[in-house]
Amino acid sequence: MKRFATTLLTATLLLTAAAPFTAQAAAPMASVPADNPGQHPNFTVRVVGKGQPVLLIPGLTCPGAVWDETVARYQQQYQCHVISLAGFGGAAAPASTEHLLQNVRDQLLTYIQTQRLQRPAIIGHSLGGFMALWMSATKPEAVGPLLIVDSLPFLSAIQNPNATVESVRPMAEASRQQMSQGSMPAAQQRLMMASMITDTARQTVAMRWSRQSDRATVGQAMYDMYTTDLRPDVARIQQPVLVLGAWAAYKPYGSTKESTRAIFEQQYARLPQHRIEMSEAGRHFLMWDDTQWFFAQADAFLQQYAPATKAKAGKGKNS
Repeated sequence: MKRFATTLLTATLLLTAAAPFTAQAAAPMASVPADNPGQHPNFTVRVVGKGQPVLLIPGLTCPGAVWDETVARYQQQYQCHVISLAGFGGAAAPASTEHLLQNVRDQLLTYIQTQRLQRPAIIGHSLGGFMALWMSATKPEAVGPLLIVDSLPFLSAIQNPNATVESVRPMAEASRQQMSQGSMPAAQQRLMMASMITDTARQTVAMRWSRQSDRATVGQAMYDMYTTDLRPDVARIQQPVLVLGAWAAYKPYGSTKESTRAIFEQQYARLPQHRIEMSEAGRHFLMWDDTQWFFAQADAFLQQYAPATKAKAGKGKNS
């Protein structure tokens, strides 16, 4: 189990490296004001479809395009706000990386307010899932149900549950410095990517996004995530949360579905309304690796807690 935890943490470094729920009534749709990109310099948004709003937040080094298949499935029923973070996947780097993820969090919450989005559902993968938890813990009344895809409230504690922000800060700083020095060799990156994605074509896509990402931005995002412990904060989250976890890639290191689930349960212990489901075969990018299972889980969760509204004729707006 220790080897599994170490390998999962290393893989993340090198990528660029249940209580019952209460259903929510569908909020009435309202006209959405024109977006002001100047209010959120740390990300861009592409809006597709009509219906109840859903924010889709990608993981480390990935642009919003990682959600293309998910958007294609839901755009006829939901208004998809697809987030792409500055500095990831070829997007221009932010002007400053100081307080990077906190700025993203605050700008996303402001975006929800200025766009008059009524408690939007959030789907977040990896870093995006961490961000969804942080947003909800910071302002519980602003967001709706959360679908968290293979993410934890405190990544640094995956090996040692007793880890603290201070105890992991030296490791996080070393990782930030290492990241700023450049990419790993392609062969090593391919090997590590294979632990996260099964399909080789998808691995190539994710590797390209990683190479196109700004090293300082990635290093700071990793540092911020490793030194932010949301385990106590999730107690403030008021909405239902579905957590989807992966474990199969770490079976050679002694992991089992049960042992990995125990890590998730421990980290989410203080979250009031949550349910954890583990994929049988998917790796870290569950929306790519175990697509039908992912959609089955997402369909049921969204329909129960963010009921879809039938879209009217038209393609919706894009920005």
